[in-house]
Amino acid sequence: MATFRLQGSRVLAVDMTGDAVKAKNGSMVAYDGQMEFKKMTGGGEGIRGMVTRRVTGEQMTVMEVKGHGTCWFADRATEINLVRLRGDKLHVEASNLLCTDAGLRTGTSFTGLRGATQGNGLFTTTVEGTGQAAIVSDGPAVVLRVSREYPLMVDPGAYIAHQGDVHQSFQSGVTFRTFMGEGGGEAFQIRFEGDGLVYVQPSERTTIAGDV
Repeated sequence: MATFRLQGSRVLAVDMTGDAVKAKNGSMVAYDGQMEFKKMTGGGEGIRGMVTRRVTGEQMTVMEVKGHGTCWFADRATEINLVRLRGDKLHVEASNLLCTDAGLRTGTSFTGLRGATQGNGLFTTTVEGTGQAAIVSDGPAVVLRVSREYPLMVDPGAYIAHQGDVHQSFQSGVTFRTFMGEGGGEAFQIRFEGDGLVYVQPSERTTIAGDV
């Protein structure tokens, strides 16, 4: 299995000894040794995965990198966060997924109306299995714990990913900016319940459901 390590906070180094990883297309910035690059449409899921992504609008174009040596990845100077999976599933916005072990399975998952507020369709990308994944964020990501006693409310524009036994629902509500009279429309939030982790970034995407 390839070894993931961060060099600073914005460059991912992956050491490979004949292993393979899947990475966002065009994210390679340097490599040494012998590497092979292969473009994979639909996240490497085959025809069914390609069709699913076209229908759902969850865009994901990746490349397979295989060889001996070290390959470095980065994406527009964004911060990189490592996530270790131990047989569980990670839900992540496709635009925030940088690199995964080749053995991890990727797919799509229905997210309800939350996806529509971000203009990303009604589905999000899933990564499942045992291994490592690297996700990117606009600024250092904050990892928040969700417990059964304390549900978590998240701004849709700041959401990156979540993992664990977590259930999400989409609801309208009043945010701080709306309370201060700075909102331009109805405010929306994501409610997370259960037991797991939620990754958020200190910067908001532009959404299509009004200011959040």
